[in-house]
Amino acid sequence: MALNVLGLAVMALFYLLILGMGIWEERKCKGDGIGMTLLAGPNIYLLIDIFTLTATWVGGGFILGIAEATYNPTLGAVWALMPVPYVLTFFLGGFFFAKPMREKKYVTMMDPFQQKYGNVLSVLLIIPALVVDVLLVARTLVSLGGTMSVILDLSYVYSIIISSVVAIIYTLLGGLYSVVSKDAIQLILIFVSLWVCVPFLLTNPHSLDISLTAYNQTFQAPWVGTVKLDEAGKWIDDFMLLALGGLAYQAFYQRILSASSDTEAQVTCYASSAFCLVLGIPSVLVGAVAASTDWNSTSYGLPTPYERDQAGSILPIALQYLMPAYISIIGIGAVAAAVMSSLDSALLSTSLLSSNIYKNILRKQASDCEMQWVIRVSVVVVGMVGTALSFLDSSVLVFWLVAADMSYTIMFPQLVCILFCKVSNGYGASVGYMIAIFIRILSGEPLIGLPPAIRFPGCRLDAEGVLTQYFPFRTTIMVMSLVSILLFSWLGSIVFNKDLLSEKWDVFRIKRKQKPSAKAKDDKRTDSGNNDEASTARELLETTSL
Repeated sequence: MALNVLGLAVMALFYLLILGMGIWEERKCKGDGIGMTLLAGPNIYLLIDIFTLTATWVGGGFILGIAEATYNPTLGAVWALMPVPYVLTFFLGGFFFAKPMREKKYVTMMDPFQQKYGNVLSVLLIIPALVVDVLLVARTLVSLGGTMSVILDLSYVYSIIISSVVAIIYTLLGGLYSVVSKDAIQLILIFVSLWVCVPFLLTNPHSLDISLTAYNQTFQAPWVGTVKLDEAGKWIDDFMLLALGGLAYQAFYQRILSASSDTEAQVTCYASSAFCLVLGIPSVLVGAVAASTDWNSTSYGLPTPYERDQAGSILPIALQYLMPAYISIIGIGAVAAAVMSSLDSALLSTSLLSSNIYKNILRKQASDCEMQWVIRVSVVVVGMVGTALSFLDSSVLVFWLVAADMSYTIMFPQLVCILFCKVSNGYGASVGYMIAIFIRILSGEPLIGLPPAIRFPGCRLDAEGVLTQYFPFRTTIMVMSLVSILLFSWLGSIVFNKDLLSEKWDVFRIKRKQKPSAKAKDDKRTDSGNNDEASTARELLETTSL
């Protein structure tokens, strides 16, 4: 297959447009300071806020991952969970998490940890959050690299490198203000492009009616898929992983903290949930059509994409071999827009490095100009590491699930405790952190070839011969971490407040933090008493004078 010159020209035009917008936005918000770079200021319109939050989730990994799961004969549409759990993510985020984060005027997700636990423990907690961002960069690049290599016949390596460079440059130019402006255009492009492709896919001559193949064995297993009773634990685990893992993602809080009010932040979350559902439908249809296709009758031939270990690229393969060439170019535009919308968000989440580590620990007196350069260096570093990781695996689901896994098992229980449990302190957070990491590693992960040392009930070989945990072990680890944080926080408070250990051993200074509040209450009572005495004295003087 020769290089697709027309498709390459369309992609070049798209990238030039994105870069041009980045340069324009950089001039528009020049000199507005660090707040504009990290939170885009307080003046983002509601509709733009909705678009940018939706675009952060509806990335290349979203549309390719759903298609991959639907097409995979060992999974099916019932395992393509992403759109439905994200509805729960946004509703929980808007109802419970948005207000406490905004009331304290935090800039990043890690600010409450740094204020309560101190710098040392906060740096340790920042590590998994940064790893998640790097994995999400890799995920989005893998999705675009696979698409461009299939449709344009361009080298996978060149596709990833070019996309990475473009995303890094325009993120550097305009910060979050630039990102949210382009997200609106990119989301419209995703919506239009995907739905334009759907009729051509459904009517192509190489595929059977998807309503016939939904529950019947044809060229492969039914595309709807099944959840057997002994697989229910794993399904529930995956659902909760995707639903709650997103609540411990820096890009989510970057969006809701940039809203102009608490109400706007909540409306943004609720509206974005509906958009995620609508934008997930075309990917399910692509996977369903691919599962209903006689690949031997196409120019792709046999073996099938699944047998060639190309299930992760099923969406671009379907666009290339089941649709007219000019329509497949529109499809790659949707993928490119989706990738860019989530890639720049992951890159800009490096505010954890710049704000929480550099500004709050290394150089507290750093100027806005200096911080701008720190953010730029952080974006470049995270972009390069994520680009390097994207060459290790071609599956979008691998990077997606591993990133969500770390957010869910490690960061989510920490965030819940810091925001809603006053008893939490550094001792409990440290124990919960270590328990979550150690048990998660010992539980194994087949996606990265890590065998389980701990076998939960139901652990067995899956259909592909891989030893898999079918017990909801991730949820178990999350609950264990949550309980550990609360229990050991309470024990630590008892030990030092009851003077069971000397105060010199109180490394997190929980007793010292409680003393000022107690003293403040005593002062308040004293002031109240003094005021009462003064009032009584005034009354006596007035009576005497009369």
